[in-house]
Amino acid sequence: MRRRVFGVRFWAWRFFASMLLFSPAPVATAVASWLATYQHRELLLSQGLGLLGTWALLNLIISGYFLPRTDQREQPHHFHFMNCCWGFINAILAAVGILRTHPGHPPAGLTPAGAVEAHLFVEQVFLFNIILNVGYVLVGIWLLSRAASAGRPERLYGYGRSVQMQGAFLLLFNLIMWLVLRQ
Repeated sequence: MRRRVFGVRFWAWRFFASMLLFSPAPVATAVASWLATYQHRELLLSQGLGLLGTWALLNLIISGYFLPRTDQREQPHHFHFMNCCWGFINAILAAVGILRTHPGHPPAGLTPAGAVEAHLFVEQVFLFNIILNVGYVLVGIWLLSRAASAGRPERLYGYGRSVQMQGAFLLLFNLIMWLVLRQ
């Protein structure tokens, strides 16, 4: 239940007192400040996802070129095949991420609290991905160690090297993005 002061609700008193005591300039500055911070973060996020998209396209172009030119019984074929798979998935993730950012203007109805909540969520996604990328590097190491005793070692060598390379790039990418967005 809200308090009443001289028959008027307390929130109304606070509103009129703030109008008398504070000029609109600090309020406008505060709004412009969080909005500028939000737009800067979204711009950094879209640029980072552009870098991920560039990495994906490089994988698709380079490995897509070499894939049909390699022998299926050799390690480079499986390396390029796995790179194409990673490139396809990374391209989709980058495109969806770029389309969901709002670097020019925030979505309608976004509040400062909503902007902070969205920022914290994005940080948590990058932090989760860092942990996932460490797992990718470890899976790549495991595949390479299994290749020595496998019936078809060329497949495991190719997949292992690709998973290691992709995991290392994504680990570095997510770590840098997390650090940049934390500031």
